[in-house]
This record gives sequence, structure tokens and C-alpha cells, in this order.
Amino acid sequence: MLVPSTVTGGKSTHTIAGKIVNLVPWTIESVSSLWNVVTSTESSYGNKIRLAVVDTNVLLHHMDVLEYLRDSEDDSSDKDDGNKHIAIANAIVIPQTALEECRHRSLVMYRRATDLIRSSSSGEDGGGGGKRKICFIVFADVHHSDTQIKALDNNDAIINDENDARLRKVAWFYGHALYNYLHDRSMEQDAEVVFLSDDVQSRKLALLEQPSDDNFVDGVYYKARSMRQHVALLQQEDPTLHLLDMVAQFNAAPDSTNKTFESVSKEIYYSPHIDSADLSYGLKSNKYYQGTYRSNRDSHTEGYVTIRRGEDRVAVVVKGSNDINRAVDGDVVAIELHSVDRWLGSTDADHLEKQKDGGKKEDQAGESKKESSEAGIAADTAEPTLKDVDNIAEEVAVDEEGQLRRPTGKVVGVIRRNFHNNYCGSICTIEKAEKKADNDTPHPHDVIAEKHEREHADGITSTVVFFPIDNRIPPILLRTTQRDRLIGMRILVSIDSWPADSEYPLGHYVKTLGVTGTKDTETQVLLQEFRIPCEPFPAKVLACLPPADYKIELEPGRLDLRHLPVLSIDPPGCKDIDDALHCIELPSGNWQVGVHIADVTHYVEAGSAIDLEAANRSTSTYLVNKRLDMLPSLLTTDLCSLKGNVDRFAFSVLWEVTPEAEVVDVDFHKSIIHSIAALTYQQAQSLIDKPDKDCQDDIQAGAVKRLAVLARKFRERRIKAGALTLASPEVKFVLDSESLNPTDVQAYTLYEANALVEEFMLLANVTVSKKILRHYPTLSVLRRHPAPNRSMFDGLIQKAKTKGISLCIDDSKKLADSLDEAGKKLSDNPYLDKLIRILSTRCMSPAQYFCSGEYQAKDWHHYGLAAPVYTHFTSPIRRYADVCVHRLLAAAIGVSPLPVFLSSKSHLHDLAANMNRRHRAAQLAGRASVQLHTLIFFAGGEEGEGGGAKEEDAYVLDVETSPNSEPSFSVMVPRYGIEGRVRLSHIAANDENLIRDPEKHRMAYRDAKSGNMVASVAVFDKVRVKIWVRSSRDRKELIVDLLEPRALADPTVLEEKGGAKKKLKTKK
Repeated sequence: MLVPSTVTGGKSTHTIAGKIVNLVPWTIESVSSLWNVVTSTESSYGNKIRLAVVDTNVLLHHMDVLEYLRDSEDDSSDKDDGNKHIAIANAIVIPQTALEECRHRSLVMYRRATDLIRSSSSGEDGGGGGKRKICFIVFADVHHSDTQIKALDNNDAIINDENDARLRKVAWFYGHALYNYLHDRSMEQDAEVVFLSDDVQSRKLALLEQPSDDNFVDGVYYKARSMRQHVALLQQEDPTLHLLDMVAQFNAAPDSTNKTFESVSKEIYYSPHIDSADLSYGLKSNKYYQGTYRSNRDSHTEGYVTIRRGEDRVAVVVKGSNDINRAVDGDVVAIELHSVDRWLGSTDADHLEKQKDGGKKEDQAGESKKESSEAGIAADTAEPTLKDVDNIAEEVAVDEEGQLRRPTGKVVGVIRRNFHNNYCGSICTIEKAEKKADNDTPHPHDVIAEKHEREHADGITSTVVFFPIDNRIPPILLRTTQRDRLIGMRILVSIDSWPADSEYPLGHYVKTLGVTGTKDTETQVLLQEFRIPCEPFPAKVLACLPPADYKIELEPGRLDLRHLPVLSIDPPGCKDIDDALHCIELPSGNWQVGVHIADVTHYVEAGSAIDLEAANRSTSTYLVNKRLDMLPSLLTTDLCSLKGNVDRFAFSVLWEVTPEAEVVDVDFHKSIIHSIAALTYQQAQSLIDKPDKDCQDDIQAGAVKRLAVLARKFRERRIKAGALTLASPEVKFVLDSESLNPTDVQAYTLYEANALVEEFMLLANVTVSKKILRHYPTLSVLRRHPAPNRSMFDGLIQKAKTKGISLCIDDSKKLADSLDEAGKKLSDNPYLDKLIRILSTRCMSPAQYFCSGEYQAKDWHHYGLAAPVYTHFTSPIRRYADVCVHRLLAAAIGVSPLPVFLSSKSHLHDLAANMNRRHRAAQLAGRASVQLHTLIFFAGGEEGEGGGAKEEDAYVLDVETSPNSEPSFSVMVPRYGIEGRVRLSHIAANDENLIRDPEKHRMAYRDAKSGNMVASVAVFDKVRVKIWVRSSRDRKELIVDLLEPRALADPTVLEEKGGAKKKLKTKK
């Protein structure tokens, strides 16, 4: 009997490792039942039957192989998963011991394993009623009499040996049972039981422990193979099976035909990690500190670890390959602090950092301080600081005088790896026969690839270098059988290990996304890079939605406002309409103003599957050509969208105000409304501009005009209080209706109607924040915007002085006034006024969500809005923060109780952290989408419908004035919102005719013969540039070249334009 083995397919549940796992199994009660199960499963190996028993490491490291499915008839990738079967065996046995160990060591892999088990399909009764596609057997070896072993001493090493022995017993048990079954029935069926393990010692013991028997093949009941050996054997039998690429790597120096590499590979690059016993003692004694390593967004060779020192959380800088010591972003690590004299801010710190690693690895990886020549979409704000995001200190006092320094340290051990993410990017290969010109500097990726690329002695695999799009992740060494097929493709890769004798981590191929540079592929890439949830909503989420025949009708306790002239004002084509407004005259002569927000929480019950999904996604993501919603479309674009001429549930804020915009009273209600119009900004503007005499009987025009009058007064009052009027370089694309490729780029047109809506949304958000704070002073979800550091503004302040402009940032009021004064001085050049406001925005960190109980009241302030408290209430369709605020407000007015999880500050902290992370990721993904479409546009489009190279005016943002640096300056191109660095590489860095003036942020060039200045470029100057796309073997870059002033332009660029009048002396 094989009780209690289980196979998925029935209707009950089965208990594994003390936890209920819904594996819907049936029980295999005999060897005959087992044989029926295995033989009724489809495979690609003819009459040969294979049953694989896996150990813990296979579950932890080879899940991609276990999940790989083959088509039942052919290898067409278009087939549905229902037509596929397991690639490596007819059936896979997962012992309970392996599943338990997997759960303890990695919940991510445990969930993938149990999802895989649930995915098994079957005939009707599990007894072979039809061809089974996927078969996983869960074997309760801990409770089975035939797989018991003698208990050994209770320490970790011996327990691991005991578990390994039990797993081998499972393989022997199945092999012995199947052999006897076939032998007793004189069946000639070719059957094989394989124990899959990457543990060399365990495989050796598998042979030694089996009694020799010459009556059956190889004299053993089961065979033991590593996953690589097993997959290699399968690929010999079936050359169309490209599965070796998915096998995890653990060996830094596999067999190679490259003798040079074999000698190099023995180098030990990194210090060994501290063993677990010493690490545990060190953590308890505070010699070491535990925390999560986070790489800086632009480099994998710099990062930080947040640790606790007493009650404080402190960020410890970890910089350089030696100190990072093989940690990867997201790893939980143990660090040792450097001595205080090595902390940043000390006199010797910078010198020590420069000495670290000799600078070689960083330069090879393309991580040197030299800026990229690639242009891109201009950023809106500065990167948020740790203090802003998570209230983490970046500096600590080191003496009684309060001198501040940034702690530094080194990684001494990795407690838990974060190798479960897939990373997107491309491989870079070197054609050995390709000769480069002497003056052709190789790309840093080429240098790394040439060092590490090699062929292996097996004749079918080679190691190549994969470069992730995400700069936080180092290059990854892949062993692949399909090198040539992967060139020029975007692929997903997973990291397996990082031995001390490997300069970079080892990984394996997961799947191909598509051809590099194509719009659909690169869109998948950016979604993967920024971890944007883009999967379809699961069935359990869709099950939370109202039925198809659902009707919105007035409910008890809901205020009926359908008689009011409510209307919405949004961009053209907007379908997720969160907000609507109304304004009517009251008998008292005052006005009633209403802001009505979609009542999302009516449909999204707290704690439900749809609520948890929305909390995870946290925000909708807007790309150039698509929108990824936080909630299913039935809510987003229908039931929650405040469309015109239909009833909708809303959460309403009602004010009584005087015609002079003085608030008399405010009230909050769950309501039902009926919008009389869904206006665009342009339509609303036409109503604002309509003569008063034509509006007497026009309800819409009357409402919009009254709202506009109030909005002007509210805005004037805000600005007087110190609210900033900032700017953004944002532009919009005109897309082809069929291909959705960009055909034109246009600036956003802003109307007074835009400001009208913004003003009332701000009023609602401020009003609601005050209400929820009164009732929940420590549990409110708020939004703070910290005052900027003076150091963040120093560069802009100095540059502004060159134009006679003085910026004061002591508080938002003084900054607003100085920006307004600058606008007056620059009245002859309105774009310079806008540019300074854009650059001011970029000197500030973005606003952050937080729980009011985590900060002091003085830190709740919103600098940009000059508001003591602020929150987000007005967009619950696309922001989860607003959903939380709706629940807080509903509890505050007694409409519904506060959900339990919103009563926990720790849970609110986690919610806010996820909302901040998702919000930032959505912003970056949106910007990356704009960058992608900009590349397509300037490359001429995927099908030739784009714009191609363009000549445009640009404004200088910064000039490189450091001695002996490459002559260059950065520019902003207003027409396209592009920022890029213009390199004057034809001028030598030490050219005696090149004059640099750091004080004036200016660069000039003089004639060698006369000594007269022939051209100069200074900050905020207008120049003429050419924007074009440079394509290489595996990458495309947006390049900005100088055209005017001509005397500074590269002659080759001018020749392309039509010939240069005068050439500068070029670099020799």
C-alpha cells in the first residue's frame, strides 16, 4: 500500500507539515493505482515511464524546470497550458520532508510548489479515466512505516543528514514498489525512478545504500542524478528540449575549453561569509547588525543597510564590491560597522573610498562617475531620501559637539537571499574576429563580456554575460545552449548563487520576452523592471464584484443628491472619473459647493480578496499606450466612474461658502448623485469664457462660472500663504490609431478649468485630513512633503545668480515670492521662468504617505502646498491611500466602523511603505514608457510613421567646468521634455584654447591665432541641437548633438547638416 500518497484531482483537503494546503487530492491506495496514475500521464518519451523524486534543493533552486511544460503534440508556444505536460518526467514525487524544509527556508518557493501541485490535472476519478497532463504526487514520508529512519542526535547538521536519508528512502520505496509490481506481472515496460538532487554526497550514498541485485537494470532500484545530468540526458533523447538553460548554477568555474579562463577562475574575489554559528553570536553581542541591503537606484556598487541602534533606525552606507561582498538588492544581511574615522564626513573617508577596489570593478561594470551620453525624459523631482520615505536617520552624532557623519560598514554574511525575482535585460557577446580601431573605446559591457564569455567542454553550452536593465543588479553569468538565439533578445533571468570565486553572480535563463527595441517587448521590460502588477485579476477577486444585473438604487442612510446639478471635468477620453462638482446658490445668498468622490469602499469590502489585491497594487499605472488599473474594469470604468446621466454612489463633501470664498460650514455624507454632464477641460473652459448675459438659463455654465470665481479666490489665498506654483516638463504623444506608435509630440495645454478642478480637490483633501485627524490623531493616513535641504538647492541658487536672480528657500512663502520675482525679470523669456520652476521642483523630494502616529505634528507639514496637514481623498479608483482615507472618514462620521487593520500603526506603516513604493514605481514606469515612445519617435517609428531625427532649440542646464574633464553641458529641450548631455568630444579636455569659468557656469572657446572668443555656452543659454537615435548591436540611445553656436559644434555633425563654415582644431 502506498497510503498516504496523494495526487491532485479530488475535492477534499490534505494536511501537510501541520498546515492545511488545499491540494484537492485523491489517495493512491496501491501500487496498481500508482501505475495507473503514472502511465495515464502524457509524456514526450514514448513508452518509457519516468518517475522523479525531488529533494529540498530542487524545490528551492529548480522550480523553473519543474514548472516547465511541454506541448502534448508539438512545441508550438501558442498552445494553452491545458494541452501541456511536465517536461522532465511522467510524474514527480514531492516528499513531505522536502516540502516542509522548503517552507522553512523560502515561503516564495513553497507557495510556487503548492501552486504547482494544485495545477495538476487528471481524468475524472484519478484512476486513468483520461490522459492526465500534469501529475504531482505528495508523499507523507514522515508518517509512512516504510520510510522511517533511526532518529539521530538533535543538531542542525545531523538533522539535515537525517532528512536527506529519508528522501533517499522515498526514492528507494518507489523504485522497489514499481520493480516488484512489474516483475511479478512479467511486464516488459521500461520504467525508471530517478532521485533528483544537487547534493553530491547524497547521490553517492544513494548508490551505496541500495542492495546490489543483478536481476534488474544497473543493479539498483532507483538512479540518482543532479538536475543538470538529468536534463542533459533528456536533451540527448530529445534535441528539441531547450531546458538546460533553466538549470540553476552553483559552480563558479565549470569545465571550460578556455584555458585562460580556467587559470583566472581560481581567483578568490571576495571574503568568505561568516558561518551561521559565529554570525548568530555576533548579532546577539551587537558585533554585527542585521538589516536588508538596498542598492542605490543607479548603481549595484553602492547601497545601504538599515539597522537598529537602540530605538533609532540608521542607514549604514555600504560601498564598493569588497564591502558589499556579494549582497544583492533585497538580501537580508549581517554587517559590521567600520571604525568612525572611515565614516563619511570624516577627513579620510573620501580617500578610503577612492582606494577601495582600485576602481576597477566599478569602471568595468559601467559604474564610473562619468555620465552617460544617452538623453532621456527629464525627471520631475529629486529622489526621495531615507528620512523622507521611512523616517530613517542617515547621519549620527559621533562626539559631544554633535558632529554628524554617515556610518559605513561591510557585509559579513547573508542571512536570507533575495534570489527569487526574475530580472530583465539582454546578453552581451563579443565576436572574437571583430577588430576594433585603436581609438575605438570599447563599451564597458564589452569588456566584461570578453573576460567572462567562454565555451564549455561539453560542446553544447557556453557562459555568456547578462546585463539587467535594473542598475541595482550586477551582471549575471549564464550557462546556455542557445547563445546565438538569445542575441538581440530581451530575456528574463534568475540568480542562483554567488560563490566567492566568481566576480559576478551565477544564474539561469527563465524565458524570452521578445526582440530588443520593439514597443511591445520593451513595454513588458519596463513593467518587469519596476515590478508593476500587470497580471489579469484572479477569479477570487472577480468573484467580489457585483452581478451583471446589479442596479444602483437609493439605500437607507445615504443622502439623495440627485436633484443637484453635479458635473465632472476631466481630460478628453477619461473613463475612470473619480470626482464631480456642483455649486448652487442658497436662499441665504451664500453658495453650496460639493465635491463628490466615487464611493469605491461600497464595492470593496475591507479585508476581501479585491481589497487585498488593491492594497498590493496600491495605484493605477499610466503608460503612453495603456493603463494598468488598481481595480477591475467593472468598477474602474463603470460602477465607480461618475459618468454623465447615470446614478452613482458617492462620498460627498459639502461646504457652505460666501461669494468671497469664506467657508461657513462643512458636512460629509455618503450619497447618491446623478451627474448632468461629463465635461472635458476645453468644454469647461468655454463655459468659463461664456459671457454672463448668455448664461442666465444655462445651469452648467452658471455652476462652472461660480466654481471658477471661488477657485480664483481659494488659489490666491493659498499662494499668499506660501503655496508654490511649480512646473513640469511633461509632454504628450499623438498616437497612430492602429499601431499606437507615436506620430507627433505636443505640449500639454493647461486651461483655467484645470486649475479650477485642482483647487477644489485640494480643498477637499485638506478638509478631510482635518476631520480624520480630529477623530484618529494617531491612525490617520496623511501625505507629507518635507522642506528641502539647502544643499539640494545650492546648485540652482548659484546658477540663478548668473541671471541676476536670487532664490530664498527659508520657507515656501519666501521661495514662492522669489520665483515670482524671477518671473518678472524673465518676462521677455517665459520659458526661462518655467525652467527655473521645473528645476526648483527637482530640488525637492517627492511627497510621501505616512501614518500620523509615526511622526510629530510639526513633520506633517506639506511644504509645496503650505498646508499643515494634507491627505489624498479624491481618487479612490486609482489610489489605495484614498480608499484608506474613505474608511477613516466613514468611521469618523459614524457611517461604518473602522476596519481592524486600520487600527494598527504597524499595519498602517506597512501600507504606507507599499503605497510609497508602488507610487514611485508607477511614476518611473510612466516615465520609462515616455522614454520608449520618444526613442521610437526619433528613430522614425517601428513602421516609418515616426518623426525621425529633429533639430530643436534647447536651454543649457549645467556646464562641465571641472579641469581636465571632457567638455560637455546638459540641456533641456522644451518641445519634447528631453534632457541630455551634449558632448564636445572633438575638443580635447586639456585644449589650451578652451576656457572654463566655474563661477559663471560658462565654457568658452577662443581662436588659436587671434586669441578672440569665437563662442561660449553658459547656464540658461539657448542653443540649437540635433536629436537622433544611435543604434548599436544590442542597444538604442537617444543622442543630443550641438548645432549652434556653430563654432563649438562638432564639424562632423555640421557636415551632416550641410557643411561647416569653420572648424575647430580637433583632438589628436
